[in-house]
Order: sequence, then structure tokens, then C-alpha cells
Amino acid sequence: MAWFFLITAGLVEILFALSLKFNDGFTKLWPSIGTMVFGAGSFYLLVLAIKTLPLGTAYAVWTGIGAVGVAIAGIFLFKEPADWYRLLSISLVIIGIIGLKITDSY
Repeated sequence: MAWFFLITAGLVEILFALSLKFNDGFTKLWPSIGTMVFGAGSFYLLVLAIKTLPLGTAYAVWTGIGAVGVAIAGIFLFKEPADWYRLLSISLVIIGIIGLKITDSY
């Protein structure tokens, strides 16, 4: 169950980061509310996950899911670069997340 919480926390973290793009310095009401709700939800799920998972593993996976998700969303939603070096770097983060999951004994 901890891995479910952690993966969900990472996915909500993506929504949190994307909402930052739209709240315009917390001057737009609904995107600002979304930022606060997604941020709190992501942290809450992370807290549930670290009750049983090692902190270092959980935090690395959580930030990795968020970073990869936002980078991919940036490519599709905001026309950010998708050159080979960027895609390779995203792939390395994914490999790191998989490696942490494989080596986790919980």
C-alpha cells in the first residue's frame, strides 16, 4: 500500500507543479486553490508512504515522478524542447526510479 501512496503522491505532485504555471503568482483564484490542494495532497500521501518506506527511497521516487511528469508535460503542453539529450536525461531518472523500486525490500 505504501508504494500506491507514493506513486499517487508523485502523480499529484505533477498536478501541483503544473498548477504553479497557471496561478500567475497566486493572483488567479482557482489555479491558486488547485496549487494548495494538490500540494497538500501530495505531501499527505508522501507522509503516508514514508511510514513504511525508507525516507531516502520515498523522497527520491516522489521527486523523480514529479520531475519526469512535469518535463514530459512541458514537452507536450508548453512546446518545450524534446531533443535527444533531454529525453536521455528523463530516461535516466526513470531508470533510477525503477532501480529504487527493484532494490526496495519492503
